Amino acid sequence: MAQHPHFVTVAENGKGRYQQEVVAGRHRLLADEPATMGGEDAGPAPFDYLLSALGACTSMTLRMYAELKQLPLKHVGVALSHEKIEIDGQKVDRITRDIALDGDLTPEQRARMLEIANRCPIHRTISGGSNLRIESRLVDRIAG
Repeated sequence: MAQHPHFVTVAENGKGRYQQEVVAGRHRLLADEPATMGGEDAGPAPFDYLLSALGACTSMTLRMYAELKQLPLKHVGVALSHEKIEIDGQKVDRITRDIALDGDLTPEQRARMLEIANRCPIHRTISGGSNLRIESRLVDRIAG
């Protein structure tokens, strides 16, 4: 059975050169570029949202796994960074994800938790581990 799509809308809000209003369900957020990129830093930049999605998905996935396996996980923390690096003469994006697991976990459980973190849906999607297709089209206006 096909799932109904979940819509997120993004549109300029007229309050800054690059400032955007992001609406996700009942949540309203701002996005902007930092001042170094010509924005006003009124909200997270697009890559910050990407890192937030990966961090949240990682933490939630680990919490769900720990509950399912009844592991003594007390707290999960995830810190992420993004940078452009050069490999073999090509610029590539590198995301570094540090995961802190608090709890009386064995080395084997900790290793398994890292495997599970690498299987979170956002990680799989952005690392090419899923069959992602982005279809873009022009429309007259965005409803909402």
